Amino acid sequence: MNILGIIPARYGSTRFEGKPLALINGKMMIQRVYEQAKKADKLAAVVVATDDQRIYDAVVGFGGEAVMTSTNHKSGTDRCCEVIEKLNGKYDAVINIQGDEPYINPMEINQIAELISDEDTPLASLCKPIRDYDELMSHNAVKVVFDKNGKALYFSRYAIPFMRNEADDTKWMEKRTFYKHVGIYAYKTDVLKEVAALPQSGLEIAESLEQLRWLENGYTIKMGVTEFDTYSVDVPEDIIKIESIFKN
Repeated sequence: MNILGIIPARYGSTRFEGKPLALINGKMMIQRVYEQAKKADKLAAVVVATDDQRIYDAVVGFGGEAVMTSTNHKSGTDRCCEVIEKLNGKYDAVINIQGDEPYINPMEINQIAELISDEDTPLASLCKPIRDYDELMSHNAVKVVFDKNGKALYFSRYAIPFMRNEADDTKWMEKRTFYKHVGIYAYKTDVLKEVAALPQSGLEIAESLEQLRWLENGYTIKMGVTEFDTYSVDVPEDIIKIESIFKN
């Protein structure tokens, strides 16, 4: 299967303007993401989708491929859709790679590429077992539950499922495994165009999670379980933490 990796990269982040160009251990973040994605041998190509000339020039400057996209997109999915439409059906599937994870593991990208390569899988994503209580209770960490075939049932900012028979939530992880959603998506090309055209749904608006729009409209999301940690940059202070972890 011919799979394109797309890294959406906006300049105007409200919490960290110009984030893709921030230096992490001597390299721009967008360059680190791009170089990690290029190591994934399941991808036919990797491209940065940006709305800013500075990011475009930076990517071309380090030898990467970039595509200019609209400034009006509300999500990375919409930005990926514009890229695939400009490339006019050249790829069978697309992987949306987060542009703020400078040390993303290429094996994660290969894993989701294998999931989307199944002819019966329209959409795919990854999740990771939660080992930390604070993460389980954090509304910033999105949780997911899925059926015995790995198909997502629901995503929430709350800990799901709710353990009705255990009043002490600090003991919940002793009773079952909870999963954190890892924000990487894969779409068959035709499905990408379909979900990007859908209007916002009630569940999506309630939780502020676009993947709930897909579920609410009857699409199947196949989940893969990974053990790799992800380290994202949301605010400038995160760079110090990540540089310390990956200083070597």
